[in-house]
Amino acid sequence: MDARPPRRPLDAAALAASLGHRSGDLRVLAETGSTNADAAQWAREGAPHGSVVTADHQLAARGRLDRTFSMPERSGIAVSVVWRPEVPLRHWVWLPLAAGLALDATLVDLGVRGRLKWPNDVLVDGRKISGILLERVETPGTESTAAAVVGVGLNVDLTEDELPVPHATSLRIAGAAELDRGRVLPLLLGHLDEVYRRWEQGEPAELRAAYVARCDTVGRVVDVAMPDGSVLHGRAEDVDVDGRLVVAGTAVSAGDVTHVRARD
Repeated sequence: MDARPPRRPLDAAALAASLGHRSGDLRVLAETGSTNADAAQWAREGAPHGSVVTADHQLAARGRLDRTFSMPERSGIAVSVVWRPEVPLRHWVWLPLAAGLALDATLVDLGVRGRLKWPNDVLVDGRKISGILLERVETPGTESTAAAVVGVGLNVDLTEDELPVPHATSLRIAGAAELDRGRVLPLLLGHLDEVYRRWEQGEPAELRAAYVARCDTVGRVVDVAMPDGSVLHGRAEDVDVDGRLVVAGTAVSAGDVTHVRARD
């Protein structure tokens, strides 16, 4: 018999209180198609910087390359944040990497050792525990004409038999010290606020050093599925100051990465 306590819905009032005086507004939904789609629409309507959409259940969550996925109700964190950067667009490539650092810091808080897979995933023991999706949203008529919507999906309470794919994992499986989403989510949002501040204030060298130190992709032989349909094969040598993965001397700003061989 399963002695696990029932999965509770997020408490909007308690979550708002735990977030204190951080900027932006908060929407807590019982169910939605995609928090990123909701946050993007809210951004077009003028949502202030730092606004957050989260849901107990996503029916049509989206990842990179228009992939869709789902998880059991109340078993994970689905959250999207609206950022309004006053930073040139060419530097936005760092935003999903910075979000990865925020997720990594959250795992550390929970006693879990993770690694980052360039550019959008967080791994624990080589298995995916979290993914990140960045979308640019045009918001005419607002003070900032473009917003960044950063979406995060984090597997929290999933058991082995609930995993969507064998190479996934969760905080429960990893032995995290906390599985209450109402406590994990404020930790994550706090770290997202911090890495965004560092990025906006222009600390690329520090962010790069922190990212490379935590990146499981650097040092591996990889295949990168390029936007033009070709595949770049070689050793991932570095992440440069512009957030691009350097593979066999070629700097890549976008692509689907497969780890072919372990780090030396």
